[in-house]
Amino acid sequence: MKRGIAILGSTGSIGTQALEVIAAHPDHFSVEVLTAQSNADLLIAQSQVFNPNAVVIADVSQYQKVKDALDPLDIKVFAGVDALAQVVELDSIDVVLTALVGFAGLQPTIKAIEAKKQIALANKETLVVAGQLVTQLAQQNGVNLYPVDSEHSAIFQCLAGEWHNPIEKIILTASGGPFRGKKKEELTQITKAQALKHPNWSMGAKITIDSATLMNKGLEVIEAQWLFDLKPNQIETIVHPQSIIHSLVQFTDGSMKAQMGLPDMKLPIQYALGYPQRLPSDFPRFDFSQFPSLTFEKADTDTFRCLSLAYDAMHVGGTLPCVMNAANEIAVSLFLNDEIRFLEIAELVEEVMQHHSVIAQPQIEDYFETDSWARETALHKIRG
Repeated sequence: MKRGIAILGSTGSIGTQALEVIAAHPDHFSVEVLTAQSNADLLIAQSQVFNPNAVVIADVSQYQKVKDALDPLDIKVFAGVDALAQVVELDSIDVVLTALVGFAGLQPTIKAIEAKKQIALANKETLVVAGQLVTQLAQQNGVNLYPVDSEHSAIFQCLAGEWHNPIEKIILTASGGPFRGKKKEELTQITKAQALKHPNWSMGAKITIDSATLMNKGLEVIEAQWLFDLKPNQIETIVHPQSIIHSLVQFTDGSMKAQMGLPDMKLPIQYALGYPQRLPSDFPRFDFSQFPSLTFEKADTDTFRCLSLAYDAMHVGGTLPCVMNAANEIAVSLFLNDEIRFLEIAELVEEVMQHHSVIAQPQIEDYFETDSWARETALHKIRG
């Protein structure tokens, strides 16, 4: 039977690639829901091709435009942030791909879990902010969280057939971003254009900047803690510039498994949507002769402070990861708006974290209040 797929964030990088995967496997998947923040034109174009049951445009000012365009196709059109959380409850949905960026993915993911939909998780911030709450909720509702990040998909693939064997540690690989090998003094005048040029991956602006600061790897470290039920000292990171080995698992006998492949997000997207099947693909194949050496090096956490800040937040727990994430979202936005410099991203995040009184056992409302506090604090420190 076909799986009905809802894509939250269909106009972004992950969403558009997910639709390519679905288009290549029409016998396996049907598109039930598409959502976008404000890109009405692309949402309309996608809907005209895939004919979903319903669409949501979060920007209410674009509602009439989308409704008028899709009315002849008898597609239900909704608008607003609340609609994102409501539409995932449709009976025709089997899997919800959460490809929203940042904290915005938390509430719809919780609603999808409560509706007992399987989750293909591309929104790492959901587990960074509220990992304990979300994983407990998933267990209570019998919902699986299938990772879409290439690193977590790699760990998931390495663990297939090994669920009964204890993990000694996992090793997440990082490309090192566009500034690998540079020292702080070389990064003082970094421009937005330079930071947006990732050497290996094609991603949205926010994730690309996070990769340049190594915050993206920090977010993935915290996500891995919750996805695979690990302690902080069981998660290591290593810089692997070629991005061929996507991550590794070391078991208690010392043996290691690694998942390899060319850097292409369509592969982990397809694995998550099709699990436990490995569906055929025409993705480019890895050729060993094109990669005579694969190299590894330690991450420079003195220069790229965001990674060590993430480890700090993970060790403390409670609401501190939520604060770190919110402050980082604001800092990246300020950098993209030319209001702060590249190195000030980490400085701002650290300053906000230091001023937070951690709630050790937060409830859902605590996360929303903490997120708002961190954003307001970060903006006040820059804009006054």
